[in-house]
Amino acid sequence: MMRDRQLFSCLLLILALFSLQNLCFCDDHAVLYESFDEPFDGRWIVSKNGDYEGVWKHAKSEGHDDYGLLVSEKARKYGIVKELEEPLNLKEGTIVLQYEVRFQEGLECGGAYLKYLRPQEAGWTPEGFDSESPYSIMFGPDKCGATNKVHFILKHKNPKSGEYVEHHLKFPPSVPYDKLSHVYTAVLKPDNEVRILVDGEEKKKANLLSGEDFEPALIPSKTIPDLEDKKPEDWDERAKIPDPNAVKPEDWDEEAPMEIEDEEAEKPEGWLDDEPEEVDDPEATKPEDWDDEEDGMWEAPKVDNPKCETAPGCGEWKRPTKKNPAYKGKWSAPMIDNPAYKGIWKPRDIPNPDYFELDRPDFEPIAAIGIEIWTMQDGILFDNMLIAKDEKVAEVYRQTTWKSKFDVEKEKQKAEEEAASSAGGLKSYQKVVFDLLNKVADISFLSAYKSKITELIEKAEEQPNLTIGVLVSIVVVFFSLFIKLIFGGKKAAPAAAVEKKNKKPEVGESSSSKSEDETEKKEETAAPRKRQPRRDN
Repeated sequence: MMRDRQLFSCLLLILALFSLQNLCFCDDHAVLYESFDEPFDGRWIVSKNGDYEGVWKHAKSEGHDDYGLLVSEKARKYGIVKELEEPLNLKEGTIVLQYEVRFQEGLECGGAYLKYLRPQEAGWTPEGFDSESPYSIMFGPDKCGATNKVHFILKHKNPKSGEYVEHHLKFPPSVPYDKLSHVYTAVLKPDNEVRILVDGEEKKKANLLSGEDFEPALIPSKTIPDLEDKKPEDWDERAKIPDPNAVKPEDWDEEAPMEIEDEEAEKPEGWLDDEPEEVDDPEATKPEDWDDEEDGMWEAPKVDNPKCETAPGCGEWKRPTKKNPAYKGKWSAPMIDNPAYKGIWKPRDIPNPDYFELDRPDFEPIAAIGIEIWTMQDGILFDNMLIAKDEKVAEVYRQTTWKSKFDVEKEKQKAEEEAASSAGGLKSYQKVVFDLLNKVADISFLSAYKSKITELIEKAEEQPNLTIGVLVSIVVVFFSLFIKLIFGGKKAAPAAAVEKKNKKPEVGESSSSKSEDETEKKEETAAPRKRQPRRDN
């Protein structure tokens, strides 16, 4: 028994020493760590710029006892700064930038990125912090409309021109679409490599000096087009020209029509020559308030002739047309290679006066962390901000501060989805689908179909197992609309007009609305719809 106790005590001692070693290692290599365990007042400075009215709060992450820095109001600009004890030189060794952010109410339109600011000698103050405050690196998620990316922007000074240029990472990773805590990491290596991690998983690797990875490229082109160069007047860019020796053939008839009557066509048997395609509606009656002197002679609206329904056609029969074999159209000379062709002209290249060479970016030092965002969502919670000089430090912090929270949130989300599914509720992907369909239904040119689409969505929300069927139904609606837009829809039947004409005004209906109805009736009866005679094709 005594031996077991000694062994257990030794294990505890080893574990304690290991934890202490990790803690010391992290402390030695962490330049800045902000846990927000304590209120931020006094350590962070809120911008006093009048445009930044958003209120920051020290609040718990939903479902946890862990505190963070909370965006508390919708549709506001936010600005806040924390200064480093001393500026950090980014040119020496590995630098790791890491922080957590959670969109507790989702993120439809807003940013949640950090700005790593230059020293105040560059021309800014914490109290006046705004979008123009000079930074070295901007990093973090941003989502609004077509924008959905984890930014990594390096602001670098051109040593020749003295101009600071923003260099954006091409094809950055997208922002996770949920309400869970996520940790974003950027690793800058001495060999110019930059890696972007989301939840500890590498999503993007790039080279800071590569034009394929950053736009615009950090190192400018050696040459640029000469803006003063002009295209010579005799420069011919036409690769092909009409053959000047070509002659129109004598038998080429430019006047021949594209189509001619088909002389071989015969009138179908049973064609009713003396029957019109449309006849007066026998059920229509003249409105009681119709005045022949004021309104003109009343005419019954037209309807399709019922005799024509069983016949091959009615009215005057005309031969159908067919393609004219003699048709050739307007003659033009054939195209030949242009002997004077010189290619597409472009100005000559000259040496770029702003060109420079670098083995390593000339990073500006970091003196502060700033959050300067505009967002339509509240509930954005920032936490566990870290600047370190070793990747292992960032990994330790991810495991000790983020991973446990994320696992709890993930399990809770899974349980909620299973409960909703078993209770006939909506799964998360179904919510996304229905939210999208509701937005589509609000599109103006779909207004005629909105009630039908909304009805289908409501049925599916009541019975989530119908999601696929609803999607198919709505696709059919869109396809029908597409066909109508291309080929045109069928005109309203005259019977509808008759029904409107025979409708009497309701008791208490205003005289103005009655007058409008009468005007509409007159217009419809005065100009009945005409149809073209059918042709046998």
